Amino acid sequence: MVKAKKITPVKSMLKEESPLRVLVKAGMQAIEAGHRAYFDKAIRESFVDSLELDEAVRNGHEQENRWDYLLGHEPTGDVVAVEPHSAKNDEISTVIRKKSAAKLQLEAHLVNGKKVKKWLWVASGKVHFADTDKARRLLDQAGIKFVGTKVTGKDLS
Repeated sequence: MVKAKKITPVKSMLKEESPLRVLVKAGMQAIEAGHRAYFDKAIRESFVDSLELDEAVRNGHEQENRWDYLLGHEPTGDVVAVEPHSAKNDEISTVIRKKSAAKLQLEAHLVNGKKVKKWLWVASGKVHFADTDKARRLLDQAGIKFVGTKVTGKDLS
């Protein structure tokens, strides 16, 4: 008996005809090696597929903001978007624009009713927010969670 191939969260959110489907990789293979350190070791194996969204949508969107990664979280079945980016006050609006652009860039590729469940921003260096409360308020309004310097299990539940 042939075992049916498991459809993973990122792949299953993309239309069959989407050119992004073939770019989805197993586990965290689409995550740049240096960026894997932004994920707590304890959760890395919980991701069953990934897509380097920045590269996948670059063609035709070269001058636009682009979000870095989509990952399929097996325990929840959710697709999580992760953006490693410098954490400074003047970057908040950039990260918000990246999310808005990603939603538009993905629109034609998504199966009806499918969406990214969580948008996470992980600091790619030291955190330099002058007013952390104001930063969190702006991000909350945009539906983005700032997770600090590492994505952990509590960020995914």
